[in-house]
Order: sequence, then C-alpha cells, then structure tokens
Amino acid sequence: MIQADTTDVPDISVEWYRDIVDVASDSPTPVQWFAGHFTEGAILLLGALFLLAAAPRLLRGGPAERAVALVTPVAVVLSYGCSEGLKTVFDQDRPCRDAVRIVAAQCPPAGDWSFPSNHATIAGALAVATLLCSRRLGLLAVPLALLAALSRVFVGVHYPHDVAAGLLLGAAVTLTVTLLAARPTADLLTRRATRTARLPVRG
Repeated sequence: MIQADTTDVPDISVEWYRDIVDVASDSPTPVQWFAGHFTEGAILLLGALFLLAAAPRLLRGGPAERAVALVTPVAVVLSYGCSEGLKTVFDQDRPCRDAVRIVAAQCPPAGDWSFPSNHATIAGALAVATLLCSRRLGLLAVPLALLAALSRVFVGVHYPHDVAAGLLLGAAVTLTVTLLAARPTADLLTRRATRTARLPVRG
C-alpha cells in the first residue's frame, strides 16, 4: 500500500500507479529483472538510435541537414535542464517513498523529486531528435520512448503523470528549439562554407 502524502497528486495518477505497481510486484521474476534493466538501458538505446540518425546528416548532409543534427543534441540537453528546474519548483515526493514493494532496487533518496521524470524527458527529447533526423529511425524511437517512460512507473519510482509530463516536455522543448535554431545555424554553416571556398589556394 502507498502511504506517501499524495495531496498534490491527481487521484487518477495515484490509482494508476497503484494498479501498475501491483501488476509489477506480482509479475514473474524474469519480467521484473528485465524491467529493472530496461528502464536504464532504454535511454542508451535511444541515444544510439539518435547517433545513427544524426551521423549521416553530419557527414554527408547539406547545411540544413547538418544544422538539425547539430541543434537537436543541444535541445535534448536543454530539455533535461528544464526538467531539473521544474523539479525544484514542484518538490513532489517520490511515490515509492513508503511503498511496500517496488521492482526498482531502491527508491531514489529524499530530495530527488518526482515531477517531471528526467528519464521520460530525455526519452521524449531523444525520440523527437531522432525523428527530426531520420523518419525511419524515429518511428523506432517513439515507441521505445513510450516504453521507457512506462517502465519508470512499472518499477515504482514515478507516477504516471510524472512520465507523461516528462515526455511532453522533452518533445516540446526539442521541437521548439530545433525549429527556432536550425535555420540560423544552417545560414551560419552556409556563410562559413562560402568564405572557405573563396579563400585563395596557396601553392
């Protein structure tokens, strides 16, 4: 049973959390083991997908494509920064603080706030970044990001609304920053390439 103070948490999120944690605690040991490792490994997989999507743009793309590949990782970092900032504003305690059974090895320490989920924020940001660089790989990254977010609830360390907010935050910040910064970055790359082409060749 969850006994933590849930005064500021939506009732439906508390109910869903309890239902999901109950399912997780009753699931077979191999499923729990996989979930415990997947919740961390999914971020690495998303990072690998992004690198696969961005590398061809950086190596063989024109200024516009290279600009997107350069801007999106900056946007992912900014997404994480926004998530950390919001945590200090809301100070929402983890739902696992007084949970009897969770799949995660341990509940994060006090002061490591719950809303929004950093993991979900990064997952949403990487999924959008990958999609902007490669639609084909992005279609793999999006469901993987959703599973990564859900896994944070399954292992017991976040409420559903924590991960939903994180996904939306990461996606929104990454898309907005890329739309605002990609064009100026492409123009800068074009001007730099033009200046380089005009330099006299020293024989």
